Amino acid sequence: MKSLFFFGRNGIDVEVPDGIACRELRSRKAIAVPDETAAVEAALDTPIASETLVELARGKKTAAISVCDITRPAPNRITLPPLLKRLHEAGISTENIVILIATGLHRAATPEEVDIIVGPEIAATYRVVSHNARAREEHRFMGETRRGTPVYVDERFVSADLHITLGFVEQHLMLGFSGGRKLIVPGLAAQETIKVIHSPKFIREPLATEGSIEGNPLHAELLECARMVRHDFIVDVALTQERKIAGVFAGNAVKAHAAGVEFVEKACLEEIDEPADLVITSAAGFPLDLTFYQSVKGITAATHLAKPGGRILLVAECAEGMGSAEFSRMIREMGEFAEYLEEVRDQPVDVDRWQVEKLALAGVQNEVYFYAPGVTKAELGRLGARAFDTLDEALAAMVWGLPRNARVTLVPEGPYTFARATAQVG
Repeated sequence: MKSLFFFGRNGIDVEVPDGIACRELRSRKAIAVPDETAAVEAALDTPIASETLVELARGKKTAAISVCDITRPAPNRITLPPLLKRLHEAGISTENIVILIATGLHRAATPEEVDIIVGPEIAATYRVVSHNARAREEHRFMGETRRGTPVYVDERFVSADLHITLGFVEQHLMLGFSGGRKLIVPGLAAQETIKVIHSPKFIREPLATEGSIEGNPLHAELLECARMVRHDFIVDVALTQERKIAGVFAGNAVKAHAAGVEFVEKACLEEIDEPADLVITSAAGFPLDLTFYQSVKGITAATHLAKPGGRILLVAECAEGMGSAEFSRMIREMGEFAEYLEEVRDQPVDVDRWQVEKLALAGVQNEVYFYAPGVTKAELGRLGARAFDTLDEALAAMVWGLPRNARVTLVPEGPYTFARATAQVG
């Protein structure tokens, strides 16, 4: 069976030898709205559990807008213009609006990426700046949450009269779903905050996983962080497979986001009757597979589809290599997965360690392997033994020794496929 996988910008063909029972699992297709701009306009004028944006903005002098960085395909070019128009209608001038790129601990956006993120016209007209989590002096301390998380948020966002976020709703490896509160913390938080919310006390919670909102302690923690800042208004979207807008959810930060989650669950969740012996998955292609760091999300999503002890092969381009220096060092130095998890359980949290822990948690549950041509075996350290030089080599190794009645699941879109196995086998 041959399948075109999301891989970099152009995709890659993945072919499993004949005679092996394969199932291709693609995203359930949410239907694109007929007119994206009209859908945004309507959502802004009839918000969920909120006054309209014009009413909220009236009498305010300044506004701050948090938007996703280059690793997320949020359609800011479509959602920003009508939103900015309403801020101006309410009397807020261009020079009193700041658009913050919610990088979390990712690198700053390049000038070329800023044009992609917000569009060249907005980039040339408005103040568009990248958040810098490592510059604590650029953040305001808002206090601690009930669970003890110190909350530091970008001063440029906090000091504005009106706080707005633009995001999109998809499954997220720890938070259940992206969007909403995530555009404030971790998006605009200092590393002192980000380290705590990515520590074992949240990461290792069973409900801090993909598609889990109810009872998810990290979701509750980030809602509390956002309330401390005052999260005034959101515009979240749901996207189709082709990255077109399928739904727009504007208004109250909690209720509008919840409406977006409900929409995605109903429109996109795919269920399979039994987990697979082998899952071959992607990291969803560009921009999510730019680095190995981001590509880990393809593996964690696949754990919901593989039987315990089953194999997972990740196919990811990783054109920008490993990711941050901290992440690269930890991967090179990591030993066995179970030993690593025990070793770091009570250690202070290093930047980007959470993604290493998520990989290790998946590695304890399943056999994980990689075809990631943008990284070398030396960069992967001991994980290099799990990496393949060619895709053909990887596929041959993955199917070798599978039982005669093995189930193989192909997930060409990786973590953009919202799926679960409804039954588990021993």
